[in-house]
Amino acid sequence: MAYTVIWYDRQGIVEKTPFDTEKEARDHALAAFRDRKSGIVAVEVRKDDGTVVFSQAGG
Repeated sequence: MAYTVIWYDRQGIVEKTPFDTEKEARDHALAAFRDRKSGIVAVEVRKDDGTVVFSQAGG
């Protein structure tokens, strides 16, 4: 199953990055969220069926 990390700013989706496993996607989202503060307000990890398995907001 594929997973996608989706980055949001105040306008909407900024970037989508695919990953093979949920752990890879979640680890990337957690590590990069702290570094991507310039306008990023939220990040989600979604399964390929659209189900959200992780999200974090702030900013």
